[in-house]
Amino acid sequence: MVLFLLLAIAIVVILYRNYRGSNVSKYITDQVQAIYDKFAPYSYKVVREKTKQLGQEYTARQYLIQVLILGGFAGVVTYMYFYNLIVSIIYVIVAICFVPYLSFLRCKRIYSEFIFEQIQVYTTNTIMEFATTQSFVKSLEGVRDSGILEDPVLSDVNHMIDMAYDEGSIDGAINFMSDKYPYYIVKNMHQLFLQITKEGAKDTGESLENMQLDIDTLVESVYRDRMDRANFHKKFLQYGVMLFLLVMLIQYMLGTESYIELIKAVYVQIILHGIIIFNSYFLLKGERYYNENVGVE
Repeated sequence: MVLFLLLAIAIVVILYRNYRGSNVSKYITDQVQAIYDKFAPYSYKVVREKTKQLGQEYTARQYLIQVLILGGFAGVVTYMYFYNLIVSIIYVIVAICFVPYLSFLRCKRIYSEFIFEQIQVYTTNTIMEFATTQSFVKSLEGVRDSGILEDPVLSDVNHMIDMAYDEGSIDGAINFMSDKYPYYIVKNMHQLFLQITKEGAKDTGESLENMQLDIDTLVESVYRDRMDRANFHKKFLQYGVMLFLLVMLIQYMLGTESYIELIKAVYVQIILHGIIIFNSYFLLKGERYYNENVGVE
């Protein structure tokens, strides 16, 4: 452990001497950011850019704290498992490498929540506009001009309007939007507008009111599910941490010296590596479940 600390201090000193005129932490952050921007997948860049626009992107300090927490936890746990500094350093590096993936999952959740809120606005206001105009295209134009939509939904609504005028029909525009945003409320609302437009229904007030109630009910259930997910996430992380500490409990029961003798056996070390890998996979699966498909029915 002392060797690891001396190595870390030496790296910081070298960086400070080479970049004395600038902020060392800012230099490291900029270099890591440049690598992320170069190799990150397109989907990550899209959701991260929207997260920045929403003001919910982590700062460099918050990312650094996340790195320290993950790396520190991995280092302490694995050292207590194996009492081997080299093994601990390897696990620390692997744990830090998962920070971009966790960032992607978080940005994806924020982006998904934003899209669902935009879809809620789109469906609710289109129904309200239709109740007045009795025209689907005019309703879309009213929602577009109201300034309440943001990209990418705003651009898609503009595309719908252009498609409707070019084709002289709303079928293509509706299919485009329903395919891009396969939400229950979107498909049902579009189906209702198709029925009204093609059958020429005269009294649409009750149908529109029922559709609005369905949307309100769905939105309420989605937000309730979001709160339930957040509560589950806290308990899940606590449970995941406890799984890692079970081996330490065994060590406490056996005694440190007996435990060190035990882990000299190859099969014991294989079992310990298996426990760490399984628990880590379990935690990552939970993080993915918590952050993905938010607001999708």
